[in-house]
Amino acid sequence: MRKTLSVLIALATCLYASAQAGKGVYQILDLPMDARSIGLGGTNVSLFDGDLNLASNNPALLSDKAHNMLTLNYAKYIAGINYGSAAYGRTWGENNFALAVNYIDFGTFGQYNELDVYQGTFTAKDMVLGLLYSRQFGKYFSVGATLKTIYSAYERYSSVGMAVDFGANYHDKDNMLDLGLTVRNIGFQFDGYYSIDGTNHREAIPANILVGISKKLRNAPLRFSLTLHNLQRFALNYERTAATDKEYKKEHGIKWYDMMFRHAIFGVEILPSDNFYLSAAFNYRRRAEMDIPTFRSIAGFSFGAGVRMKDFRVSMALAQFQSGNPTLHFTVSADLKGFGVK
Repeated sequence: MRKTLSVLIALATCLYASAQAGKGVYQILDLPMDARSIGLGGTNVSLFDGDLNLASNNPALLSDKAHNMLTLNYAKYIAGINYGSAAYGRTWGENNFALAVNYIDFGTFGQYNELDVYQGTFTAKDMVLGLLYSRQFGKYFSVGATLKTIYSAYERYSSVGMAVDFGANYHDKDNMLDLGLTVRNIGFQFDGYYSIDGTNHREAIPANILVGISKKLRNAPLRFSLTLHNLQRFALNYERTAATDKEYKKEHGIKWYDMMFRHAIFGVEILPSDNFYLSAAFNYRRRAEMDIPTFRSIAGFSFGAGVRMKDFRVSMALAQFQSGNPTLHFTVSADLKGFGVK
């Protein structure tokens, strides 16, 4: 049983490598789900172009263009792990709403006792239900919030929590400039995974402060984005035990400028038309943590493409969350107004 749970934890750690450095629970809250975000390095909090999926990064990016939009996202990870999301947008007057569901299914595992005797199977999964709201103020500004309910269950251990995201966006259409700010995952656990001496053990939810800028060139089909994440703390290295900390720092100390760049994600989109895009991005932190000197990989880099066909949008992205195992992400969005839904 312990061996099986160790494997499960290792897989979850690889998948959540782009989230907080080993701090807190519910790492699914910062796991990118849609192909557009993946192709832009994992997240983008500034780009305001009506894409419903980007509102998961910053609720202020939800606009009336997402009215009656339905979007589905899916990715198949290693070892039979599946994850994805679905969202639907709706506008009433000046108020924009969306309902979103994110999930990750780690699959079914064999359960063994300390004598290696088979005792059946168990499953592991995380799920998040989110209600998004946004509203525009004046010509340039919009604000938004997301209320998220989290359910997590690993074997017989389960937990329920709640978190809130707050976001703001500045959109200057004339100058093709977008600025974004998001504070994610302000929340708590209602119920922890276990109890200690009869007292429910609650853990912190990993907060994340992000800012971003996106700028489209006027005379070229290019848009550049810079996103800075985890600004609530400078050091993003993983915690180590006191027994090994001295030697590790001596041999593998991270320079201040290296740590500074680990907060940055650089992205670019090629936009030959309104109906097609190509994207590429570099996530410095992911590269630094996933790179193996003796093994060539695309860790840290991600690539995406998308096409719009009348009432449909199809996107895909390629990224690598574990060295040697690139993952394909797929997104299909539909404008239900084209199917008679008002």
